[in-house]
Amino acid sequence: MNEILNLSIGCENCPIQHRAVCARCDADELEQLEAIKYYRSFEAGQTVIWSGDRMEFVGSVVSGIASLTQTMEDGRTQMVGLLLPSDFVGRPGRESASYDVVATTDLVMCCFRRKPFEKMISETPHVAQRLLEMTLDELDAAREWMLVLGRKTAREKIASLLSIIGRRDASLKLEGVSGKMVFDLPLTREAMADYLGLTLETVSRQMSALKRDGVIELEGKRHVTVPSFQRLLDEAGDDSDGGLMA
Repeated sequence: MNEILNLSIGCENCPIQHRAVCARCDADELEQLEAIKYYRSFEAGQTVIWSGDRMEFVGSVVSGIASLTQTMEDGRTQMVGLLLPSDFVGRPGRESASYDVVATTDLVMCCFRRKPFEKMISETPHVAQRLLEMTLDELDAAREWMLVLGRKTAREKIASLLSIIGRRDASLKLEGVSGKMVFDLPLTREAMADYLGLTLETVSRQMSALKRDGVIELEGKRHVTVPSFQRLLDEAGDDSDGGLMA
């Protein structure tokens, strides 16, 4: 159920603050953001915003994952992106949503009232600059993801997605990505299949193969250990920079 949360998280204590749109804000700017923000929670499967709906807010994912989905005229849908913690939802200056945004897992968002936020962008270079950087990062990620979907094998697709999620988890924890990595996979096998354009059976088979070959270790279906992140990148066909989604 969608609800507004009464959380006492200050911007300076926010778990995503070093990656979010407010990352470069000074104390006065953070105080301005505090005055226009609120938190909302969504259950897994719940729609955050429908394509075409009026956007009364913009904001960042604090915890959980959401999907961006586009519906074609004949009713078919395609997942076109994932929103991970610290990713930004909405476009200042645009009154309606371009995609359906759906909570893939239980989701908490830090929301800003759109009009005051747009005003703040025009007056606050730190926020505007950081938002531009995030937008360009999103564009780079979208271009890279075209390569994943269009040219990579099923095994490479799975390894690419694991590297994206693992790298973001390490970034939020302020940890490096060299050597061993441990994280919880927030997506079900079904969600992975939908996003990667694979069948559920293929996802399960490739996850088992990566485990059998020692690329990953699995505890249950969600707890992932990557003994060597470079080995995972090699399986993904990415370079040493990690390629997708910083």
